[in-house]
Amino acid sequence: MCESKSGSMKMEEKDIQPHWYEKYLQPCIVELLGSALFIFIGCLSVIENIEGVGRLQPALAHGLALGITIAFLGNISGGHFNPAVSLTVMLIGGLNYMMLLPYCISQLCGGIIGAALAKAVTTEERFLNASGAAFTTITGNDQVGGAIVAEAILTLFLVLTVCMTAINEKTKSPLAPFCIGFTVTADILVGGAISGACMNPARAFGPAVMSNYWKYQWIYWLGPLAASLIAGTLIRILIGDQKIRLFLKHL
Repeated sequence: MCESKSGSMKMEEKDIQPHWYEKYLQPCIVELLGSALFIFIGCLSVIENIEGVGRLQPALAHGLALGITIAFLGNISGGHFNPAVSLTVMLIGGLNYMMLLPYCISQLCGGIIGAALAKAVTTEERFLNASGAAFTTITGNDQVGGAIVAEAILTLFLVLTVCMTAINEKTKSPLAPFCIGFTVTADILVGGAISGACMNPARAFGPAVMSNYWKYQWIYWLGPLAASLIAGTLIRILIGDQKIRLFLKHL
């Protein structure tokens, strides 16, 4: 009898559907919160590094902040905190397409909040000198081409890491948050001097709003979103597991 009751309780638990709040609203709140925390830490690490101790401080701050935030919030929303990541995850079937726009809006709003908090705790002069802590490395049009390519390649590395360690069944790892954080750290170390290594439209958008600096904003949308399309294609056609891959799989 005890076994029968236990089995019945397990069946009832499986039949329970998630509340609409947990299914639709809570993930968006988490994406906003996570983006705000990550971008606050990221912006402040650049602003307070304006006198120049190298790229190690921003690289470690961004990587650690993202990894930790994914670790404690990821099970609720997936821990994207980046429109480029959300787009790639949607393309490979890991996110309902109806949630893509709410996720992106939440991330962009989180970016504004994070940048606003960074501006609030530092001097206005430091904040404006850092152009909102996103675009200090691009000083002329001759750098634009390299910056676009760098943002695309760096973001490609990031979104592939996210998808292959957190979503793809064959390569999924419990160390995904740390792998993703380390990827951001590595990207900033090698690409920070070329493009700033934002790899995230929300990371660029929030500081742009708070500093009213829009000159190179489009680079941080074009590069990462192009990388999302490339990553989605690679995973769907070549490197995804049988559940994700569209071709060359058993029926």
